[in-house]
Amino acid sequence: MRAPNDLSQRVTMEIKVFNNNVEKALKVAKKKLAGEGLFRELKRRRFYEKPSVRKKAKMREAQRRRQKWLAKHRME
Repeated sequence: MRAPNDLSQRVTMEIKVFNNNVEKALKVAKKKLAGEGLFRELKRRRFYEKPSVRKKAKMREAQRRRQKWLAKHRME
């Protein structure tokens, strides 16, 4: 089994800068990283989380997604 930080697991990302507009390129990069969940993952890993707390958070997140899905599909 390979370590998660193995080079074969890494994904490269390329952001093109047009007309020297670095601010827009940074905005695009942040949007892509947020879409991949990188910032949420960094925030989650900032401190150690006991397995029991992690399990409860996972169940709470699943419940939130389920409620959101049900609310969306009740309208139809």
